Amino acid sequence: MTAEIRSSMTNDSVSDTLVAPELPAAQMYVNRELSWLQFNARVLHEALDPRTPLLERVKFLGIFTSNLDEFYMKRVGGLKRQIATGVVSRSVDELTAAEQLTKIREAVLPMLAAQDECFHNEIMPALQSHGIELPKWEDLSEAEREEATRYFFTDVFPVLTPLAVDPGHPFPFISNLSQSLGVVLRHPGQVERLFARVKVPMVLPRYIQLKESNPSDRFRFISLLEIIQHNLGRLFPDMEILRVMPFRITRNADIERDEEDAEDLLEMIEEELRARRFAGVVRLEHGPDPDPWLLKFLVDELGLTDQDVYELPSLLDYTDLAPVADTPMPALKAEPWTPLLPGPLADTESDIFNVIRDGDLLVHHPYESFNASVERFVSSAATDPRVVGIKMTLYRTGDESPFIKTMIRAAEAGKQVVCLVEVKARFDEQRNIHVAQMLEKAGVHVVYGIVGLKTHTKTALVIRREPEGLRCYGHIGTGNYHTGTAKLYTDLGLFTANKAYTDDMVELFHYLTGRSLQRDYRKLLVAPVNMRQRFLDMIAREVEHHKAGRPARIVAKMNSLEDQKIIRSLYAASNMGLPIDLIVRGFCCLRPGVEGMSENIRVISVIGRFLEHSRIFYFRNGAEDPIDGEFYIGSADWMYRNLRNRVEAITPIEPPAMRQRLWQILQIMLGDHRQAWDMQPDASYIQRRPETEDQQLGTHAQLMADTLSRWGAAIRQA
Repeated sequence: MTAEIRSSMTNDSVSDTLVAPELPAAQMYVNRELSWLQFNARVLHEALDPRTPLLERVKFLGIFTSNLDEFYMKRVGGLKRQIATGVVSRSVDELTAAEQLTKIREAVLPMLAAQDECFHNEIMPALQSHGIELPKWEDLSEAEREEATRYFFTDVFPVLTPLAVDPGHPFPFISNLSQSLGVVLRHPGQVERLFARVKVPMVLPRYIQLKESNPSDRFRFISLLEIIQHNLGRLFPDMEILRVMPFRITRNADIERDEEDAEDLLEMIEEELRARRFAGVVRLEHGPDPDPWLLKFLVDELGLTDQDVYELPSLLDYTDLAPVADTPMPALKAEPWTPLLPGPLADTESDIFNVIRDGDLLVHHPYESFNASVERFVSSAATDPRVVGIKMTLYRTGDESPFIKTMIRAAEAGKQVVCLVEVKARFDEQRNIHVAQMLEKAGVHVVYGIVGLKTHTKTALVIRREPEGLRCYGHIGTGNYHTGTAKLYTDLGLFTANKAYTDDMVELFHYLTGRSLQRDYRKLLVAPVNMRQRFLDMIAREVEHHKAGRPARIVAKMNSLEDQKIIRSLYAASNMGLPIDLIVRGFCCLRPGVEGMSENIRVISVIGRFLEHSRIFYFRNGAEDPIDGEFYIGSADWMYRNLRNRVEAITPIEPPAMRQRLWQILQIMLGDHRQAWDMQPDASYIQRRPETEDQQLGTHAQLMADTLSRWGAAIRQA
């Protein structure tokens, strides 16, 4: 069947013919919060799994904690806010906010216990066997105690601020995720107990390597908390120190805002950041064997309940172990990977615009170099005298992002530079405000986003004056313009000079900067304009192909799946016999493999060395050869927020060689027996196990090997 005939089958109403089974919501949908916790349990498993290199296991302990911190700030904070408003709302599986909080706690407690057990019973002994030790104060030699004490007086003591609570000193403000020592004090000869708080400085590493009395091949780290705790007498001279308890609080980051009434979006976000700093506390974590009086004092002062309190057997924050994970022992880490130069860009002296003009280019990070492709594209545009304009979206970017300097340099050179900086990117607001102000001062035209929508699309457009006239060059990606995460996240990007694509990108930027109401995009799927309906129509089209006996299949890779309309369409398609494979790294609200509802849907999650961040969507569309089906990449997950409340862009991938490459990526992931987990109908996950030698390689190892094979003659990027 020709592409023209296949594409003509799409219409605006065909998706309405799909009817999902009518079942209770709890049977149809998985709770988002509980599904996310299942995802984080898979992250924790990378630390629990002895096949993971030892120092990588230490890193995954920290990643699990960091993920959970954000979950409590955003998701638990949101549930707490629901309860505070008094409005009773229910989740997709009919749970109230209070019921969800109870289930969250029930799910988290065993994970915290498993994390601690793994750390103490497996990882610490394994570290010690390799000469990496984390001694307690009492285990230090006399020389080590002297070294730690000197460190306390030179680097710690001057920045400590002990804060007592009494009639003249109110309960102190405690910042989000800061670690503290709660101290019970008493004046000599008196009975009354007093509370004092000592904040652990956030500017210092949480583990200090003791070097002076140890050989170079022995690594001994002492906790900063231990150092402070065993020198508290210096902070409270002549006072009796009765008990000490380490603790940490988490504040709500889910602050309600009304963008519609905001006169200045930037001022509104700055005000939100100030409000978030003083937002209510949603979690208190404390060390083992707490003093009952001290714990009750904190719970009462912070306005918490017992359900909000978590006793941790040892560490409050496993991200503290970063200095330990960075120990220079390569044998205990993953094999180093240096991204390769994509073949067409191997000649670093060539004109990148000539390369793109000769044909579309697909790059896959971190297997292929982000610096030598995306960064080179933008930096070349800044210095090329033929380039007259650069337009770019920034959602998340690093503190030392080269793109900022590049955009400033381009503006100073007289080019028309437009940058949309999304100041609503959660937890990056402060950085993005700073970036926006820097750009504005340099003469860059800065847009702060669209009221009511987050701009999440990853797009860059370069306008160049050539002998034939103006020509546009575009980049459409699945990941942020962030050189740091480009080394850790798997993402895809398309470079193109194809006018059908770049014309759509011009219209997209007009929509972002000038509020264009353009709806007729030729190639791109744009949210919230046409993306959701296009996906629904393509799902329905696959069903029509299947009913007619033509080849039909859906394979979709994304970070999260939650949109109920998409889920219901997938259920309906499954009931018609359509095979559907979903690769969903994070939470998934769809239940696969349920008889009469989703028995033709399979869901897998791939967790490993790199964070799976790319989005790939495949529709066979009646093609005899699967490579001739339709492939799309872009920034959007199948979530309501992405499809309706964000500006997103998905692009088709048409050159056969690129379609072949995307098909290979999908097949490698679907066939993974090392890093893949199969989602069960009850929403639990079972990790696959390799049965043959060939199955020992996971997705990331196989793609690294394939990239080496593809560009083996290319020079590795320095």
